[in-house]
Amino acid sequence: LVFILVLAATILVALGLFKLRFDYNFEKFFPADDEETLFFKQHRAKFESDNDFLLIAIEHKQGIFNLPFLNKVDQLTKELNEKVPHVLLVASITNQNEILILPGGIKVENPYIHFNSKLLKQDSTRIYNSKELINSLVSKDGKSLCIFIRHKDYIVKKESDVMLAKMNSIVDKYNFEAVHIAGRTVGQKLYVEKMIYEMIFFLCLSAVLIVIFLIIAFRSFWGIFIPLFVILLSTVWVIGLMGWFDEPINILLVTLPCIMFVVGMSDVIHLVSKYLDALREDHSKLDAIKITLKEVGFSTFVTAVTTSLGFFTLYFVNVQPIQVFGIVAGIGVFIAFVITMLLLPVLLYLFPSPLFIAEKRNENVWSVYLRKWFIFVLRKRKIILATYIVICAVSLIGLSFMKTNNFLMDDLRADEPLKQDFNYLDKHYGGIRPFEVAVTLKDSTLNLWDLEVLEEMEKVEHYLETIYGAEVKNSLVGTLKVVNRSAHGGNPAEYKLPTTQRELKKYRRAIRGINQGKYLRILLDENERVSRINGNFPDIGNHAIAKKNEEFKRFTDGLALKGKLEFKVTGTAHLFDKNMRYLSVNLVEGLSFEIVLVALIMGFLYKSIRMMVISMIPNLIPLLVISGIMGFCGVDLKISTAIIFTIALGIAIDDTIHILGKFKFEGLKGKSKNYALKTAYLTTGKAMILTSLVLCSGFFMLVFSSFNGTFYMGLLLCITLFVALITELTLLPVLIFMFYNPKRKG
Repeated sequence: LVFILVLAATILVALGLFKLRFDYNFEKFFPADDEETLFFKQHRAKFESDNDFLLIAIEHKQGIFNLPFLNKVDQLTKELNEKVPHVLLVASITNQNEILILPGGIKVENPYIHFNSKLLKQDSTRIYNSKELINSLVSKDGKSLCIFIRHKDYIVKKESDVMLAKMNSIVDKYNFEAVHIAGRTVGQKLYVEKMIYEMIFFLCLSAVLIVIFLIIAFRSFWGIFIPLFVILLSTVWVIGLMGWFDEPINILLVTLPCIMFVVGMSDVIHLVSKYLDALREDHSKLDAIKITLKEVGFSTFVTAVTTSLGFFTLYFVNVQPIQVFGIVAGIGVFIAFVITMLLLPVLLYLFPSPLFIAEKRNENVWSVYLRKWFIFVLRKRKIILATYIVICAVSLIGLSFMKTNNFLMDDLRADEPLKQDFNYLDKHYGGIRPFEVAVTLKDSTLNLWDLEVLEEMEKVEHYLETIYGAEVKNSLVGTLKVVNRSAHGGNPAEYKLPTTQRELKKYRRAIRGINQGKYLRILLDENERVSRINGNFPDIGNHAIAKKNEEFKRFTDGLALKGKLEFKVTGTAHLFDKNMRYLSVNLVEGLSFEIVLVALIMGFLYKSIRMMVISMIPNLIPLLVISGIMGFCGVDLKISTAIIFTIALGIAIDDTIHILGKFKFEGLKGKSKNYALKTAYLTTGKAMILTSLVLCSGFFMLVFSSFNGTFYMGLLLCITLFVALITELTLLPVLIFMFYNPKRKG
């Protein structure tokens, strides 16, 4: 009855798989409930999104001022503008004009490219004298030009896929030497496609890995089918429920099938191993199941609690995708435990006992080697303690080198075409990071069109371009300089602010008339009290940018209009950086909370502060070791590497719980400390080694991911759990033997 009910419920839950969605909205990585996030959203509402655009860089290695090449680019520009859906604006040097204001106020539009071979040299000179075009629509080296595409704000994936498919089909037919395309929608499309592929890939790879380990461990169809069936049902439940609750798979949750398989397998191996031991002692199937649940069931429950805690503490990280990952994975562990405890005893009862139970040779081999290792560990206990002290000291040195850092394209491998395209644009077009400074007028007696205000803004722009390293693309000051140059017949020397308030008023009227006033709304809010300095910046990493922002703040604090005119760095990239700076604090809070909770659980179970400390030491050392390795190897602390600490602690302590659970159980039988420790070590040792190998191998599979973050998560978790196994087999028995003296009854 239980089997039929669970199976029927699973079929119902599995229907949720058809509702499953994949999502890569990087704005969800902004700090939640943060005043800077709120400020940016309010700022963006006044203007436009700073990240809804595409850049198409087209190379021509002999130089872009080649008439056939420019004709092809012009035709491409027209097609993109006319045929690609959701596109609002397409700009290239082939369709842009220089506005000249002649005496008498006559406006003349002079194309930057005349498509005349005799005028090409003159056109190129004029373009390279136009500062606003360099590193914007043409590269500084003259080997490529860039088409800027402004598309619909906050475009959803379905629309962006249609837009990109049409755009790519148009671009491909022109057969340019090399084309580099970058933008949020391109990244979103690639990430979602890779997430779908990798989720299926890891699901299949996990199943293959589990089958291999089950064959090695149990050598029978019985030993393969039952554990695999239980784990597969648990995975279906977790992912199916995500579909029913409309929770999309994000870049972190791609690893969920792998996590469910390896974590679920850990419990199953401990339970099945104990069941087989009971059968070898000539117990009936029913008695063997009862003994298994009595001796291992509670320990399995505690491991489910501690592993879930490891995931749940990710809620402390103030980033929504990490919080969702922690909650979903934590609930998933509990679902796996419930299904295992419901279904595994039923399947063990329904299936005939495995035929190989009579063969005790394999079990004897395990017992012989574990016994030898146990004696060796206790004999060398002082050397083992000294070794771990040295390891901790070296790890602390490595920890001091660890720093928080991230790049926008961090998750993509160096050979990924999209990353290469981003790197090209980063190098030749002033960077791919959106750069935004909000300029707010605080003094009601001043106006953004006042000359003294504009001169102050000009100082800031000069600092941003010469010292900070940004490429300013849109600003009120830059627009006024272009208009001033236009008013002087296009003379490059007049690319500067007007010198009188009278000229400013005239230019103000001219700018307000551009595109029926829509252009001005890109630069100023409706009340003309807030402006923006918008552009691009090279992706030099969070660590370096944080220092530049500090220096920029010191510079603006020293301006004459401080308190009257405020300059504040904001934007999508800035907020993404900020959550990385919060990450260290969030990580420490979450990890500290988890350590305290797990320690209290262990203390409650043993009613001993000394045992509480003993149980935590072997599980904290692996975290210290992996921190040292990261520091020495230059692996930065970022989202993907930070979460391994809480996950690893929650999983690693499982073996401690199992060995201490057996130790306590033997003690309650009246056995001496040494006998109880030896029995616990020998009976749980095989399951500990097998589960740790499954866990390490399972997480090691993640190194096959094309996402760097997933790669490092898998590699570092694998190392951490392997170190945890070694400490459980060496340090834990030494600490119990040397420092724990249970109270004797009677």
